[in-house]
Amino acid sequence: MASTLSGLRFQGDDNLQSMLVGTVMRKIKSRTWKKQRYFKLQDDCMTIWYTSKKAGNTHSTFSVSDVEAIRDGHQSEVLLSIADEFPADRCFTLVFRGRRGNLDLVTESAEEAQSWIRGMRKLIENLENMGEREKLDQWIGDWFRKADKNNDGRMNFKEVQDLLKMMNVDMNEHHAHRLFTMADKSQSGTLEDDEFVLFYKMLTQRDDVLKVFQEYSVDGQKLSQSDLEDFLREKQLDGVDIQQHAKQLIERYEPSDTAEGSIFNPQWRGVFQDMSQPLCHYFISSSHNTYLMEDQLRGQSSVEGYIRALSRGCRCVEVDCWDGANGEPIVYHGHTFTSKILFKDVVNAVSNYAFKISEYPVILSIENHCSVEQQRVMARHLNHILGDKLLKSTLDGKAPVGLPSPEDLKRKILLKAKKIGGLEESFNGMVEDSQTGEVSDEDEVAEINEDNLHRESVCRRVKKSKQRLSKELSDCVVYCKSVHFSNFKHSRIHSKFYEVASFTESKARKHLREAGTEFVHHNSRQLTRVYPSGFRTDSSNFNPQEMWNAGCQIVALNFQTAGEGMDLNDGLFGQNGSCGYVLKPSFMREVEKRFDPETPEQRDGYQPVILTIQVISGQQLPKVNIKEDAIVDPLVRVEIHGVPMDQAKQETRYIENNGFNPVWYDTLRFTIHTPELAMVRFVVEDYDKTSKNDFVGQYTLPLGCMQQGYRHIHLLSRDGTGIPPSSLFVHIRITELD
Repeated sequence: MASTLSGLRFQGDDNLQSMLVGTVMRKIKSRTWKKQRYFKLQDDCMTIWYTSKKAGNTHSTFSVSDVEAIRDGHQSEVLLSIADEFPADRCFTLVFRGRRGNLDLVTESAEEAQSWIRGMRKLIENLENMGEREKLDQWIGDWFRKADKNNDGRMNFKEVQDLLKMMNVDMNEHHAHRLFTMADKSQSGTLEDDEFVLFYKMLTQRDDVLKVFQEYSVDGQKLSQSDLEDFLREKQLDGVDIQQHAKQLIERYEPSDTAEGSIFNPQWRGVFQDMSQPLCHYFISSSHNTYLMEDQLRGQSSVEGYIRALSRGCRCVEVDCWDGANGEPIVYHGHTFTSKILFKDVVNAVSNYAFKISEYPVILSIENHCSVEQQRVMARHLNHILGDKLLKSTLDGKAPVGLPSPEDLKRKILLKAKKIGGLEESFNGMVEDSQTGEVSDEDEVAEINEDNLHRESVCRRVKKSKQRLSKELSDCVVYCKSVHFSNFKHSRIHSKFYEVASFTESKARKHLREAGTEFVHHNSRQLTRVYPSGFRTDSSNFNPQEMWNAGCQIVALNFQTAGEGMDLNDGLFGQNGSCGYVLKPSFMREVEKRFDPETPEQRDGYQPVILTIQVISGQQLPKVNIKEDAIVDPLVRVEIHGVPMDQAKQETRYIENNGFNPVWYDTLRFTIHTPELAMVRFVVEDYDKTSKNDFVGQYTLPLGCMQQGYRHIHLLSRDGTGIPPSSLFVHIRITELD
């Protein structure tokens, strides 16, 4: 079993041996909350057990696979707050996947801290290097241990029946007992390690895959290279060197029975797009209220928000700046009960994490509410902390004629904020020490009230005061000057390429509805930022697809909020090396082209396609209902997100009481008029005839990144993290509409 293998693999490793014995550590939640807890690595080398008083439990566990990274020292806000009490060499932070909070720990000695830091990193590395077979063995082993209630290393039939319910299987008792008996080679009335693996294999016999195999196998027993080439050519529509590809697949997968093709085309995983075009020609992964970990009324502000967003490939983060105590600017959601953090701590976090995932430029979108004095402090922090990373002048030192490219701006941080005068004046030396200018257009409270004057309950008109800007902060703004937007005609005649307008989602929709072609044209020349309405006090997200349809580049979402909006964002930016920049289609980049998302059939190069998806089966779907006897009744919904004409969704029927290996063979068809902008979202739900269906898993990707033929879709949780080995098996065909 996997646990035995793990134990053998790590024998002789002092760090892991120390973790297996266990360690008493302090769990830190704040300056005042510090509790001693006993942490121990379980024998499976995959689970951490610890004492806990939460909800009356005596202990809790988490899986090593839940941990994304280990930060040593004072690399979290919580540990920074107690830095004067505990030295850095005794502190470390476990960062979990998804939106789960960090675990901050302090050991009694530096040696103990190092044992856990090195040991955890080794365990994570081992997990990442596991093959598919090993991962499956590990997963089977986890279920074996859960079902083996008396911990005797064996499972009787009653334990197997309980296990089947835990695994989402509602199986006929007679059939289950027949499989149990067949697997019980020792005839002991129980299943041991290897016998349980055999039972699992019989349970997971894939008739859907066998059917495809037998269609192309000459003798029904094996697939020759010639058979495989026919399959790749006819079913998978493989466009590469078929013979070479077949040979590579055989060499890679022949010893394995888990070979499978992912739906995401591996050719589009790395950076494959032209990165030398102007910034305005790209969609840019962007965050709204980046400092917030929860809602925008009472939520916690944290530098962790910046670290998490940047670690997910976000390239534009928002910083709301206000005057703070002791002359230090602070960041929080103004006029609310959200907590406050120091501006300099935000800049430090951005400096440390900006380029760990992507080398392409990061934009700091500043909402400035500070006095001139504290603006000067902001400028000092930006210059001192960011140093050469901060872009302070045009790339060639001359007056620019257009926006630079992501390639030109690699490892540079740009400030988007108000600026005194334009770039031209900067080169002519015409800017005085300070000058009067309007308050930032990103003042969302003002915009919300102006947008909604008819709502008396919320609307007192906020009068925009004149705000003085410091030259020092103004000088930090080069290619992203925030400006007020009048109308498209005014912009076409007067706007400069380096000027950026910001819209609430409602204003952006209004412009899109009234002048879609003009909006797309505007965005072919300069950057536009769109952000959620201030009425979204729960920090929910709008559908970003609407704004991408208009060519808006900086579509800012609440990264802390899971759901459809972030699924689409993760899906779009999962391509091109997850670098945070995706090149817009050519008809949205070329000024002479005319594209209206409402009438896509009128554009040059219009070629609709038919997308046909046969949803064949599902594998090991997670249990979503906490009731022990409840089994998932899964259905699959396929959603198309794109221009209005392409918006569509269709569902399979639901399969009663089978989340383990449901089979549909249902075919869904969609006509897609603008495939270049279309996103495809697969959603699995637990059908409920009396109330809303429960979410089971999802996977979202651009239509252009889909591989045709028989493919597996590895499902993601609501948080966007993997839930292996849960998957869907589908057949994809994309054909041009005559």
